[in-house]
Amino acid sequence: MQRYDVVVIGAGIAGASAAFHLATRTRVVVLERESQPGYHTTGRSAAVFAEAYGNSSIRALTVGSRAFFTSPPAGFSEHPLLLPRPSLAIGRADQLDALDRLYAETAPLVPSVRRLDASHARAAAPMIRADYLAGGVLEPLASDLDVNAIHSSFLRGATRQGAHILCDAEVVALERRGGEWHAETSRGTVVGRILVNAAGAWADDVARQAGAAPLGLVPKRRTAVIFSPDPASDVTRWPIILDVAEEFYFKPEAGKLLGSPADETPSPPCDAQPEEIDVAVAVDRIEAAAAFKVKRIDRKWAGLRSFFRDKTPVVGFDAESENFFWLAGQGGYGIQTAPAMGRIAGALASGLPFPDDLLALGIDAASLAPTRLSEVSDTRKGSR
Repeated sequence: MQRYDVVVIGAGIAGASAAFHLATRTRVVVLERESQPGYHTTGRSAAVFAEAYGNSSIRALTVGSRAFFTSPPAGFSEHPLLLPRPSLAIGRADQLDALDRLYAETAPLVPSVRRLDASHARAAAPMIRADYLAGGVLEPLASDLDVNAIHSSFLRGATRQGAHILCDAEVVALERRGGEWHAETSRGTVVGRILVNAAGAWADDVARQAGAAPLGLVPKRRTAVIFSPDPASDVTRWPIILDVAEEFYFKPEAGKLLGSPADETPSPPCDAQPEEIDVAVAVDRIEAAAAFKVKRIDRKWAGLRSFFRDKTPVVGFDAESENFFWLAGQGGYGIQTAPAMGRIAGALASGLPFPDDLLALGIDAASLAPTRLSEVSDTRKGSR
């Protein structure tokens, strides 16, 4: 039996970033059911850093993460974590109001964004058909993310600070006994005072194991493909192209293009696989807007993006289950918000104040707390 202060379930980006910040002050173990951390959602990310992407909470968490990515702690990574690549939300003539709303919502927090008229949007995105493109919202400071460097650096940093990462350690039972959480795993029993639920799509399942009521997390499948444009083009300097209604996107990826229909199909927690219909929809939507064709799909995959009903993550202690800490529901924004989310989790799980710089961006503990999901909370006793 191994004893720690904090037991983190899940070594994806949420658990890794939380462990990194917690390990500076507590004894931490991270339990990962797979042989490789980040096998599921983290390892299947589209790798985009966009401060204008997501709802207001996500945007604030992303803005609050930029400083870490641009100037990480000494020794965190040998490689740059952000690689500049502008992002352009595009719209047809019937989507101009949506572009105006996007600009109005994002400009106060992300002052670098620019509303482009048709001519400027076409100049920024010549790979989009001129008769399709009526305007855009440009985020010039968006970037590609080096997901592997970010994730592995959080894990290495946590380990250097004394955290233990246990892979092939599926949690088969959870019990609170004697003021401690006992996690029975396929590698033995681990005991800790605080249990951090960073299990991604499986977070509600972990809650049930622990005797806590689930919060209504819904995993949703998203499909991605790698392809080359026809006619062949040098895509190296192309921006990230995102439909303003989020019906598709594409971006350069290793000399080719990564595209998606931006699907959100509810799914049970699983090793998600792409459906042929979603691949076909991706091709159809991209070709409807682009001045090129998709000649051949070179690779396809799917991942799960998990959401609560307001599409805002949950970070904080459960209201009824003692020392059960939620860190879940990052949706498709887990990588770009990881530095801020990890700091918040590290602070709140340790009983420390919410970071002041993040408060200044308009987010606080209450806006992320599990208790905000009042409709779920009100029915918790009856669901047991």
